[in-house]
Amino acid sequence: MALVFRTVAQLAGVSLSLLGWVLSCLTNYLPHWKNLNLDLNEMENWTMGLWQTCVTQEEVGMQCKDFDSFLALPAELRVSRILMFLSNGLGFLGLLVSGFGLDCLRIGEGQRDLKRRLLILGGVLSWASGITALVPVSWVAHKTVQEFWDKNVPDFVPRWEFGEALFLGWFAGLSLLLGGCLLNCAACSSHALLASGHHAVAQMQDHHQLETRNTNLKN
Repeated sequence: MALVFRTVAQLAGVSLSLLGWVLSCLTNYLPHWKNLNLDLNEMENWTMGLWQTCVTQEEVGMQCKDFDSFLALPAELRVSRILMFLSNGLGFLGLLVSGFGLDCLRIGEGQRDLKRRLLILGGVLSWASGITALVPVSWVAHKTVQEFWDKNVPDFVPRWEFGEALFLGWFAGLSLLLGGCLLNCAACSSHALLASGHHAVAQMQDHHQLETRNTNLKN
């Protein structure tokens, strides 16, 4: 039963980590962190991401323009770029490391302790990737709420709202965190199984030594 749980936890953890990493990469590059609908022109919709601003018009379609200067961006967008890059890198490393720690991989089959440590490291990297994905998404969402309810801005001025990429980023971060938890649970169960195996072997050796001693006494 423990073996089945460990295998399922490993596969589920890697699958969730892979899903979270793919979604975090999409979140990084999608220009839909913020949406702006103009009441005066309902056929025009503005969106903003970390790298560009886009406008969608019914006749022309979508047109995007990259930001000219990194330093001219608001602080939350500058930091979000760095953190999302860090999240993508950590997520990739976590997948790579935890992949070598899977039991279904024949590489290093006799080195159980090394595989367990690789799973733990992969889980920690997935955790770090999830946190560094949730922080920028939550920060931009917080700033968007603050600006939306800013009383100093007149009511007739259009306001930015949550874009689809924010929800995608939250789901990506949670998937990475859950995947990391499952990988560490699998590593802990592997350690418990290995320890019980050593204990069983030790008991068998003690029992064999006791029988040998009794046999010698009878002779």
